[in-house]
Amino acid sequence: MSKNLSELSGRQALENNLFSRIGDLAKETGTPDKEKLAELAEEFLIGSANTYGTATFYDFLKPENKGKEVYICNGSACECAGTQPSVKKNLLAHFPEEKIGHMTCLGRCHENNAFHIKGKNYSGKDIHSLDEIIKVKNTSSEKYHVESHGSSILTDIFTSVNNYYTPFRSALKNDSELVLEEIKSANLRGRGGAGFPMGLKLEFCRKSKGDIKFIICNADEGDPGAYSDRYLLEQQPHSVLFGMLIAGYVTHASLGILYIRAEYPEAVSSVKEAIDEIRNAGLIGKNIEGSEFNFDFKIIQAQGSYICGEETALINSIEGQRPEVRVRPPYPAQKGLFNQPTVVNNVETLAALHFIMEKGGKAWASIGTEKSSGTKLVSLDGFFNRPGIYEVEMGTPLSVVFNELGQGFKSPVKAMQIGGPLGGIVPVSKISELSIDFESFATQGFLLGHASVVCIPESFPMIKYLEHLFDFASYESCGKCFPCRLGTKRGQELMTKAIKEEAKIEMELFTDLLTTLEKGSLCAHGGGIPLPVRNALKYFKAELSPYFITE
Repeated sequence: MSKNLSELSGRQALENNLFSRIGDLAKETGTPDKEKLAELAEEFLIGSANTYGTATFYDFLKPENKGKEVYICNGSACECAGTQPSVKKNLLAHFPEEKIGHMTCLGRCHENNAFHIKGKNYSGKDIHSLDEIIKVKNTSSEKYHVESHGSSILTDIFTSVNNYYTPFRSALKNDSELVLEEIKSANLRGRGGAGFPMGLKLEFCRKSKGDIKFIICNADEGDPGAYSDRYLLEQQPHSVLFGMLIAGYVTHASLGILYIRAEYPEAVSSVKEAIDEIRNAGLIGKNIEGSEFNFDFKIIQAQGSYICGEETALINSIEGQRPEVRVRPPYPAQKGLFNQPTVVNNVETLAALHFIMEKGGKAWASIGTEKSSGTKLVSLDGFFNRPGIYEVEMGTPLSVVFNELGQGFKSPVKAMQIGGPLGGIVPVSKISELSIDFESFATQGFLLGHASVVCIPESFPMIKYLEHLFDFASYESCGKCFPCRLGTKRGQELMTKAIKEEAKIEMELFTDLLTTLEKGSLCAHGGGIPLPVRNALKYFKAELSPYFITE
């Protein structure tokens, strides 16, 4: 059925996008009216159950969102920092309880105290200026440190549109196959977590036949602790747009879609401004620079769902379907958006293409390690003396990132969850053994992922953190497969009972649960959550053993 829905949604393409239309219906009250949803379904020739099912999935469309005026971040970094109860207390002085909702992560992990009011994000000391914010919608006082260690590529200073897009103009004069070979020679691996070679993904799409092809920028950075994509979108948007143009050129795609999470309203504004700049420069549209290459951009603003970071769920979302994970094959490069060949890459991966086009693939490959080339952005949270975004060459020791760049911890920390909620829980004893690259983390039983760092303080019970992880995984599951939908909820229930009712967990049954999640889940959401849990059981056995029965 989803294939047919893709075709029906695709009939009106992106000029009249079903998902965006559903979002428009929610702007006034926070949730779409049922009758309006039924009318929309009739217009798109689909069932009213489809539009209603889509609307009730997202945080910012579902009926529970009606009337909400302010949202509190409940991401892992803010939870560990312990700032949010005070934030809520301050907000309750201005808003009734029923007007306050939650957002999973606002990307303000460097200073916490994060909240959202009327389309704008705030954090840090902003909570003490609520009166002014509510009256005049002040901009946030947020600032964070940005620094490169070694090669400065993604954090390099932007000069001008004319200078920056010179490599793109040069690429248009070359055969697109030669441009692809340059990208392949760089051995650029995806920065979204999986580490799949970008050149191969582009090649698969190039060879696939379709009436139209799409390049999608996955800007749904939902990993609590990560704000590197937000940095690029807000402060380096041209790097992302440049990468999408090059990806479009080598695959013969004609449309680039930026799927930007609802929690990043400032990013939408920055990208819109950048698109206008290159449109005025004649770098997008029809027959760009007389090359016969046509390409344009479309921004889709998400509505609050972590699972949309998974590429097939994201594609379903754009089509106006419930963002459930698709069974693969076929892969998006063969049949993606509207059943047409589609490349989905994350923000940081696309941003790397400018350096490759300017300096060459071999120049990128010469940086970092043999299997993990180039640089990587790392997000350090508020437990560091100097939190911020750091660009480091792959292979840089973790100790250098933490102790020299981040200048150590503000207070005692026992572990870090690196790479998002599906990333490993790394004890502080492992800092000296790890480096920022895919192989180092994999060999040690962890996951580099987005390279976001959430610190778990010594005072934060590990059992409580595991409950938080399972609760997150359960809430954000797309629900399509049983192992993930049921398994994550059972995990959360077991942790909650262990904490509140002192009910001990049978280790054998719990191990079976983790194995079922790993082997039975359709995607990395359910399949990945056991990794940090197993790490915790291994490295914090003494702390967790009172909650388990092992015999």
